[in-house]
Amino acid sequence: MEFKTLRNIENSFRQIRLYAIVFAILCISVVGYVVWQSYRFAEQQREKIYVLDEGKSLMLALSQDASINRPVEAREHVRRFHELFFTLAPDKNAIESNMKRAFNLADKSAFDYYQDLAEKGYYNRVISGNVQQRIEVDSVVCDFNVHPYAVRTYARQYIIRSSNLTKRSLVTSCFLVNSVRSDNNPQGFNIERFRVVENKDLEVVER
Repeated sequence: MEFKTLRNIENSFRQIRLYAIVFAILCISVVGYVVWQSYRFAEQQREKIYVLDEGKSLMLALSQDASINRPVEAREHVRRFHELFFTLAPDKNAIESNMKRAFNLADKSAFDYYQDLAEKGYYNRVISGNVQQRIEVDSVVCDFNVHPYAVRTYARQYIIRSSNLTKRSLVTSCFLVNSVRSDNNPQGFNIERFRVVENKDLEVVER
């Protein structure tokens, strides 16, 4: 009888120990889940930015990883450079203003190309001939696998004279390097080794 009682006590201890272990595991699981959810909630809150709207109300904005937008910013940087560099009006001040803004987006290779055209009298002929020039960028192809990023730009160039309109095919190549963002360079890139690969007439339309 005494032996049976001891066995019952031993079984009770085993059951209590099993229940204690199960309860401990359950508590650890609950605590772990709560900690994980708290961390996840904190991360989600970090992705939210509250912006004051003229000091009156709060607007909610979501932050994004900057690297997601880099390809878009790169293409916009190249597109903007081409628009500034190849858009000309028969006005010296307008040409110099555009070139100055374009040089903020590129290295000396762009200035060398500009200087070569200037020495050949290209810009003087634009001014004296009352010629307007504009560009339409068709596509900007960037390779983001290797830094600096190789870029090739395909565009149409329109040279407008009083007597005719000349359509030209323009293909350029360059390399993009990451740079510091500024008011003059909002995308934070710099164009290096800029060169014109192709610039040929496609069509001349008499006016």
